[in-house]
Amino acid sequence: MSVEFIGYITNNNSSETIVRNGPVLDRRNIETVAKAHENAGFDRVLLAFHSTTPDGLQVGQHVLGVTDKLNVLIAQRPGFTAPTLLARQLATVDQLSGGRVALHVITGGNATELKQDGNVIDDKDERYARTSEFLDVVRSEWTSEKPFSYNGKYYQVQNGFSQVKPYRGEGIPIFVGGASDAAIEVAGRHADTFALWGESYAQVRDVTSRVHTAAARHRPTPRFSLSVRPILADTEEKAWAKAGEILARATVLQDKTGYRKPADGHATAGARRLLALAEQGSRIDKRLWTEIAKLTGANSNTTALVGTPEQVAEVFGDYYDLGVSHFLIRGFDPLIDAIEYGRELIPLTRKLIAERGFARGVAAE
Repeated sequence: MSVEFIGYITNNNSSETIVRNGPVLDRRNIETVAKAHENAGFDRVLLAFHSTTPDGLQVGQHVLGVTDKLNVLIAQRPGFTAPTLLARQLATVDQLSGGRVALHVITGGNATELKQDGNVIDDKDERYARTSEFLDVVRSEWTSEKPFSYNGKYYQVQNGFSQVKPYRGEGIPIFVGGASDAAIEVAGRHADTFALWGESYAQVRDVTSRVHTAAARHRPTPRFSLSVRPILADTEEKAWAKAGEILARATVLQDKTGYRKPADGHATAGARRLLALAEQGSRIDKRLWTEIAKLTGANSNTTALVGTPEQVAEVFGDYYDLGVSHFLIRGFDPLIDAIEYGRELIPLTRKLIAERGFARGVAAE
């Protein structure tokens, strides 16, 4: 099982521990950060989706145009673009880039934000049912060699067909995230890769087991991705001091902007899992740090691994042994941290996992 590293590209040029400034869409910053990730050894970068930010599909096209081998993971929310149209858009970009596109399906947990894009379905389980139909149609558009029809509750298609297909015969990889039962069921039916936030070893075992069970009813078990923010230094003491500084800056930022964590009623299932983890302590397992999740309400990728590059690589190896093959790593400064991760953490992790895989192979023989 090969390992993959995924980075993250923001639209502007600000650190996430200071108040954002600069243009909403900064072309030069996007180009610089994309090239930095490619040079640092990342396999792909995530282009996120929010109801008020620039379109990730178009930003992803630009990233592909200024890099040679970096792949993109383009987040999209079902319900706002017709699945037939999005399938053709992605297949077109995939063809033009030589197969460097993947789709990250984000159903969305905050109904208030979703209404900014015109969503009228408040019930999250129902939104996941819509997502499942959406992906049925997307895959048919990518794979059907003749016109197809689809008659669902949310989507109806008559004689749908796409002349353009994905670059590779197996199609465009689909990532699905979520922690609710409805999300797990959709992932089991559709996901090539299931996306987890940075959780404890026990939580990872739990979620991957649930996905395995769901997938057994539909298709081969997906691979697994884990998202976390490594905080590195040349000694463990310095790394924890750095984490403390980041927490202090984030607290100041929260006070300056007036941001407060969402009320419990608005927390997603994934956020509730991280908050429950934070209640167990600020340091979980070997070096999983939960303070930023606790501060912000775990409203996104908010847990960190703290230590030296060697120590964090060892934890990635532990997650790999639990079935995780993709690591979405982002820090608190998109450019500086990408360069830092490429210097030691990524090559160390690749080497460690390759050695573990080789050892298993020898043992099996």
